[in-house]
Amino acid sequence: MNKARSKALTLWANTIVNNEENFLYFAVMSVADFVDKILIWDTGSKDKTVEVIKSLQEKLGEKIEFRQMGEVNENQFTNLRQKMLEESQCDWILILDGDEVWWRDSIKEVRNVIEEKGKEIEGIVVPMKVPVGDIFHMQEEQAGQYKILGKKGHLSLKVFSKRIPGLYVDWPYGKEGFFDEDKRLIQEREKIIFHNAYFLHVTHLKRSSSKRKYNKFKYELGSKVSSNFKYPEVLYREYPAFISSPWVRISGMKKIAAKFLTPIRRAKRRII
Repeated sequence: MNKARSKALTLWANTIVNNEENFLYFAVMSVADFVDKILIWDTGSKDKTVEVIKSLQEKLGEKIEFRQMGEVNENQFTNLRQKMLEESQCDWILILDGDEVWWRDSIKEVRNVIEEKGKEIEGIVVPMKVPVGDIFHMQEEQAGQYKILGKKGHLSLKVFSKRIPGLYVDWPYGKEGFFDEDKRLIQEREKIIFHNAYFLHVTHLKRSSSKRKYNKFKYELGSKVSSNFKYPEVLYREYPAFISSPWVRISGMKKIAAKFLTPIRRAKRRII
């Protein structure tokens, strides 16, 4: 981090994980150069997630603050998110889940927007690419159901200012949201903007060798990416040998099930 950036508005990543051994390393490393600190709290992982976090600590040093918090239920997760929010002594927050991998230009652009407009705006909504079946296939945009700023699709409010009055977290895991003092979702506030800076959201891929409490793997096959498609740079770089390769193709019964269910899912979306 250069001296000029250290004097700018501070940006911390908030990361709460459980059984995220497959992509957590790539998620954290994809943003590490553009955040000032990364809080990673584990909620009872039974796979190699803790080993991944310790390898990140060795690489990134004090930039990583790691805690083992023990297992939580849906409501306790929200309380944990609130506690992390309160302990983040920074100007801006990046919500970084263990299944979110950023392109370098995207996170760089987001950071630049914060530095240039961070005192005028309160949050940034960005689009995402969503692999489904395997990393070589992307889910159709019509599958994205998020509605923000008059847009609908694969969208997410990923960064926001801590100066929002009364900022707090509510609702159980899976539905949790950030609210202001008027109990309004912060994405509904006037100073939230859209920026066309994609990240890769691998929520529907296999994320652990252990059973996940909230598994989002989908038996579906998206559109095949073109031969010149460029993935986030971090996926091409060297990573610890104990981490599974991200370049795994769907096969066997999973592929058969995906081919059967894909047209059904697509037809259902068009009806709804």
